[in-house]
Amino acid sequence: MNRQYFKWHSPALSRDMELLVFGHAGARLLIFPTSKGKFYEWEDRHMMDVVGDHIAAGALQVYCVDSVDAESWYNYGAHPGQRGYRQSQYFWHIVNEVLPLSNSLNSNPFLMSVGASFGAYHALAIALKFPHLFGRAMGFSGIYDIKRFTSGYSDDNVYFNNPADFIQNENDPARLAALRRMDIIIATGRDDRMRSDSEALSASLWSKGIGNALRLWDGWSHDWPYWERMLRLYIGGHD
Repeated sequence: MNRQYFKWHSPALSRDMELLVFGHAGARLLIFPTSKGKFYEWEDRHMMDVVGDHIAAGALQVYCVDSVDAESWYNYGAHPGQRGYRQSQYFWHIVNEVLPLSNSLNSNPFLMSVGASFGAYHALAIALKFPHLFGRAMGFSGIYDIKRFTSGYSDDNVYFNNPADFIQNENDPARLAALRRMDIIIATGRDDRMRSDSEALSASLWSKGIGNALRLWDGWSHDWPYWERMLRLYIGGHD
């Protein structure tokens, strides 16, 4: 399996960022780690093996990005608006730095995002913010109302990074058309304490005519063995 490591000083974040790329061709898959996780988390969890046949066949190329969660939503010592601004900088890092790198390595136009637990927030939020860039977004066991991290506080920096809010008020025809073209998969456990976030986001999307697949798995389903099965199933393999 082709594996590449990249490190550069991010202009958007004013700090070094790292990245792992697996594969040589195919649809591009952007993977976000769990809360405060590192770019090597999914590799350490052997998640590349789950889709290894797709990668080896040139059907899938995977980009495992780093996080700045400790500087954004988990930075409780900072004002919520400042944390939201840091999140915006992170998304600009992805859009203006990571995606151009991926385009230089692989011209395949189909881009997907995926994440589990807090990574699901990133995967869904960035795809819903920039729907013209993404063909599919997958969130496993996610949280989608970021105001849980701000004690209910909101301003523009929070609002525009909170899919639970900005989708409810989305009325731009071009953005709605792009959102309706996207494959959106929201999977969580029936007994997951964050299940309500998945159901609420799914309902909000449907209220805007944005189709999505809400999948409720038996039990808690909030751990790596479940996410392995979800990834294999929703990436186009089999359970």
